[in-house]
Amino acid sequence: MYLKKISLLNYKSFSEANFEFNTKINCFVGKNGVGKTNVLDAIYHLSYSKSYFNPLAVQNIKHGEDFFMIEGTFEKSEQTENIICSLKKGQKKMLKRNNKIYEKFSDHIGFIPLVIISPSDIDLIVEGSETRRRFLDSILSQLDKKYLKSIIDYQKILSQRNALLKYFALNHVFENDTLAIYNEQLEAIGQPIFEKRANFIKEFIPVFNKHHQTITNSNEKVQLVYESQLSKQSLTHLLTENLAKDRALHYTSVGVHKDDLLFEIDNYPIKKFGSQGQQKSFLIALKLAQFEFVQAQSGEKPILLLDDIFDKLDETRVSKIVSMVNNNDFGQIFISDTHPERTENIVKSTQQSYTLFNL
Repeated sequence: MYLKKISLLNYKSFSEANFEFNTKINCFVGKNGVGKTNVLDAIYHLSYSKSYFNPLAVQNIKHGEDFFMIEGTFEKSEQTENIICSLKKGQKKMLKRNNKIYEKFSDHIGFIPLVIISPSDIDLIVEGSETRRRFLDSILSQLDKKYLKSIIDYQKILSQRNALLKYFALNHVFENDTLAIYNEQLEAIGQPIFEKRANFIKEFIPVFNKHHQTITNSNEKVQLVYESQLSKQSLTHLLTENLAKDRALHYTSVGVHKDDLLFEIDNYPIKKFGSQGQQKSFLIALKLAQFEFVQAQSGEKPILLLDDIFDKLDETRVSKIVSMVNNNDFGQIFISDTHPERTENIVKSTQQSYTLFNL
């Protein structure tokens, strides 16, 4: 997988910009606010059909403009692939591959494997369980179309069940037979989701541990723990047991939409007991494990985006990451940094071809 060129029109801070890439490592350097991260986010957009940093699509349009367009030319399996993502205010976002419009964005997910490492990843630690579930689902969805469809179907049924619970409360009625239909559907979809997540984490943990030990010289003991209500009881049993609670809350309080991924250091939450450096090492190991897992499953080296990656990391950790880049396990890499000299010194040591874009 190789990005040859990208064009931006009215995207975030850019009125118009064009970049061509002929090297393995591509670095965007310059002061804060010049748009380095926006270029990386545009690349992410072409892979996931959305921004990594701002999920509200209309807010990615440059101020004062009515639309944005991102166009990228990729080389995949010796074929040229043209991807366009665009949005006009008041209209639906459009995604095209080789001039053919995708009817469903989900059909595109996984076509351009990509992993991003960013300071924003700290949300995985400090935010709630939904953020960590999204991370889990984003990996599995890139590799398994059936899983992605299951997640979409589960959310639809969950919304319908929640709407029914609200209807019961507002109208002071209750129809157990109707609710039972949604319960059965949630069980049928939810159980396989739980099993796929559990199996994935089992395979993912050794890969994560390997990268974490490399980054930290094996000095820290960390844990990834998959937490699900379904690990002890069936969803049908949980829904029956929590019916009174759900009716009082007007929404479904149990199911795989409540799953969590616990991040621990020495058996304690890393959110409370990990230093800033330890948290960042944990997150980088998590993303490098994601990279390796996606590569192994898809047979392709994902594009790797490193946004402001070297900020707040000590020299030892930086050198470990650079040594990983140098072992040729990685494909094309895009880096953003505020220090041109630091960036150039780092990428020079990889002995790989690189280009610096000064913004």
